Amino acid sequence: MKRVLILIAAFVFSAGIVSAKENMAEKVELKVDTKSSKVHWTGKKVTGEHTGYVSVENGSLMMKDGQLSGATIKMDMNSIVCTDLEGEWNEKLVGHLKSDDFFSVDKHPIATFETKSIKKSGMKHEVVGDLTIKGITHEVSFPVEVKMEGDKFMANGTAKFDRTNWDIRFRSGKFFSDLGDNLIYDDFEIKFELVASGLEAYTSR
Repeated sequence: MKRVLILIAAFVFSAGIVSAKENMAEKVELKVDTKSSKVHWTGKKVTGEHTGYVSVENGSLMMKDGQLSGATIKMDMNSIVCTDLEGEWNEKLVGHLKSDDFFSVDKHPIATFETKSIKKSGMKHEVVGDLTIKGITHEVSFPVEVKMEGDKFMANGTAKFDRTNWDIRFRSGKFFSDLGDNLIYDDFEIKFELVASGLEAYTSR
């Protein structure tokens, strides 16, 4: 009888381990490495373009059955950097971008992106999610490429959005006429470069 009880206990214990492993494999959360991750931006105008990036404050990438299944990213708008200008002109542009003409950073210091669905197509993932800037949320979609290098998981994607959807109207041809060389194009580009590390497994809800 004692031997039977030991066998039953061993079976229950091993089954619990298998179940835990299966749950961990089903859903995994990867914390975004904020030091290695950036969100690059490009804004174009008649006379040229400006480039830069904002830092990721925090975020996570969700994996399910070995595939990217979701993401939540928070961007620190106070961290706006311009990479194509120097000195006084750089400071002026960054200050202008933080003003109410563009991102109203004092009122809205955080921008967020949260996925709603992800569909894999070959090596790409078609991502659909909500982008919130200046407290305004719109659904966006764009392709993302994911890959593993060592113990790091990387997700890179580039998308173009109409800035006026987020009430960024400064020198937009939709709202102002006769701008000439002062016109700034409505489409702006965002390039996500996300690196996740510190793998953390958790059981399914």
